[in-house]
Amino acid sequence: MDVTTARERLEVMLAELDRSIGVLRGDPVAVRDRSTADAGSDLTDADRAQAMLTVATTQRRAVIEALKRIEEGVYGQCVDCRKPVPEGRLEARPEAARCVQCQGKRERRR
Repeated sequence: MDVTTARERLEVMLAELDRSIGVLRGDPVAVRDRSTADAGSDLTDADRAQAMLTVATTQRRAVIEALKRIEEGVYGQCVDCRKPVPEGRLEARPEAARCVQCQGKRERRR
């Protein structure tokens, strides 16, 4: 993927993530007159919203880092081994920082 296309896609992703994060940061458990059974559902909804906020925030960070790599002229290069990140991987995940092998190693260590 060429750098111009990557930048455009990443900027769109960043705007969408910012909108989603804004919505998720709203009060997930509105104060309402509900039964005790419904209160448990509210907690579950709040937990779900918090998990989604964590994922969105992490992805936002990855998008910002990818935009920095574009500015530094190293976009598409694995941050670990410095080999090229496969084109197909960048098409699917423009924010990808690692080649498939290095990403696999990283995930196995967790």
